Amino acid sequence: MTFIDKQDDLFTNDSRFEIGMKLFNSCQWYKSHDVFEEIWHETGGPERQLLQGILQVAVAQVHLENSNINGATILYGEALGRLKKFQLANLGLDIAGLCICITKRLELLQIGKELSGCSLPVLCFL
Repeated sequence: MTFIDKQDDLFTNDSRFEIGMKLFNSCQWYKSHDVFEEIWHETGGPERQLLQGILQVAVAQVHLENSNINGATILYGEALGRLKKFQLANLGLDIAGLCICITKRLELLQIGKELSGCSLPVLCFL
């Protein structure tokens, strides 16, 4: 398999990924999680870890909606660990921007501050 063939197989080229991104960016966290989880089950290698990090961000947001601060804090931390490890040119996704957002939100949660003035996580292509 050539690099070109590998590029064609990337989950970011899956039409479901675009749907998941739209759901994620419109704060439909649970629905986006379901879409990304489908893709995650079919993905291997380092890309699987990246998807898991995105899934964890979505679930952290669900925890926040349910006032589960502890659960959100744990999942933000786990997501950051996975997202920061990803080195394959981020598949054209702005993972650095997502990490900055999640880091700020995690820091605020850890010191017991409100997230109301903090931007929501978004997924976008570079």
